[in-house]
Amino acid sequence: MGLKQDLIDAKIEGLRGSGADEKAIEQAQEALDVQCTFEVDAIVNFLTQCEFRITQLNANVILEDFKIPPQEGNIEPGVQVMANIPVSTTGGPGSTTAPGFLENKEGGILTKDIDVDKSGGQTGILQSSGYVFIGSDPSSQDSFDVEDESGQKEFTTVKLFRDDIEDLL
Repeated sequence: MGLKQDLIDAKIEGLRGSGADEKAIEQAQEALDVQCTFEVDAIVNFLTQCEFRITQLNANVILEDFKIPPQEGNIEPGVQVMANIPVSTTGGPGSTTAPGFLENKEGGILTKDIDVDKSGGQTGILQSSGYVFIGSDPSSQDSFDVEDESGQKEFTTVKLFRDDIEDLL
């Protein structure tokens, strides 16, 4: 019914338990109302000053953007060059005269920047998934589902530690 009414009801039951008759309880009603209003305020003030700690959390993560600068790459065996591809030689500019295989070597290729974000960056839309956790590592985001209230209750926990509030008691 609400915190205040629950406190009033508890006090009335306490009065009955101590032998007060209904007339005495009726006469105490206004005082109980005032007292319980102050108690509710005290409880609310207390709780809003407390620090609560997340002790278990599993949640999906969406990366917003992802950028990788150009990276050096290796020329793999079997990569061919076509005829008439412009090249630079010690004798000046030229072009390949016939198709041929590129020399297998480390380095020699530089990739373009990779710049993606969740709504589409220079090189595309980022598709990613992952998870964060506090407590035990669930090993995979397939191990939990926090999309609905049931999953949120099962896979998240917030606790109030008594030693965190001793100075408030």
